[in-house]
Amino acid sequence: MRVALVLAAALIVASTAAAALPQTGTLVPGRSLAGVRLGETSHQVRALLGSSYGVCSRCPRTTWYYNLQPFDPHGLAVEFTRRRVSAVYTIMQPPGWLGPHNLVLGAAQAEVTTAAGPLVVTSCPGYDAWVRDRAGVQTVYYLLNDLLWGFGLMRANADPCR
Repeated sequence: MRVALVLAAALIVASTAAAALPQTGTLVPGRSLAGVRLGETSHQVRALLGSSYGVCSRCPRTTWYYNLQPFDPHGLAVEFTRRRVSAVYTIMQPPGWLGPHNLVLGAAQAEVTTAAGPLVVTSCPGYDAWVRDRAGVQTVYYLLNDLLWGFGLMRANADPCR
């Protein structure tokens, strides 16, 4: 029995250690970003992305930062409300990440509207959030100087200016 418990614990540790932020993440509008879905628990996020994350000390909500490489600011932020994912968004335009119809970060504004369809624009300090609400989920395309800078998912009617 003890051997079985040790083997089970080893498998859990191995699966957690193997989890990491993917080098290329994908936005599935209204559904997931880098595999993270709204409403998932912190345990589910750890199982998917691992435990190598930083915690924001000045954020209004518990926010974990996953970086593509140590000391590299490119990556993903995951926000929690009552221990469940309430928002997930890219940080610093991670290279190689894709949206619908192979939309790449760095794409021009016209490419965003072609790939994503009609969007509502919200002006944020220094950038614009192009938003689509659907089925309780807000998909956000962040544009800076008319170029796609990042992706985000959050609850419908949330403030997209993160």
